[in-house]
Amino acid sequence: MLDEVQLEDVSDSMKGRYLTFALGEEVFGIGISFVKEIIGLQPINPIPEAPEHVKGLINLRGKVFPVIDMRLKFKMQPEAYTDRTCIIVIDTGEHTVGLIVDRVAEVLSLKDGDIAPPPASWTGTGRRYLGGIGRQGENIILLLDCEELFTEEEITINRENDSKGE
Repeated sequence: MLDEVQLEDVSDSMKGRYLTFALGEEVFGIGISFVKEIIGLQPINPIPEAPEHVKGLINLRGKVFPVIDMRLKFKMQPEAYTDRTCIIVIDTGEHTVGLIVDRVAEVLSLKDGDIAPPPASWTGTGRRYLGGIGRQGENIILLLDCEELFTEEEITINRENDSKGE
């Protein structure tokens, strides 16, 4: 009973909190509950015939998972990695994936009133993984839906790795 109350408190403290990161000048946010850790770039093992944005696999303390270059996934111009480039390791409950981003910005809290749904006029695959649009003052933060962020092909790569690790 006590454990259930503690879990609810932790869940409540994460509600409305987002880790923000930048790709160029664009700022994105992901729910803090999905973030497992932020790491520097690691050696990445390429996967033959994987989509261009799937950079490969990394082995982090015995757990092997795919790493995705978010610039390429969002069809942005590729840029050389810098000392600020990092990998955000997220876990959706079913999948662990590393997201390569230009830089991590901050953790911020957004109230429900600060989040709007994506415009109905937006179409295409990009709308699928956009969970909302956050506003903080004059700044816009594109909030990603981590559970919708990956294609079936990316999920298949992750499942194949999970089964090899068992």
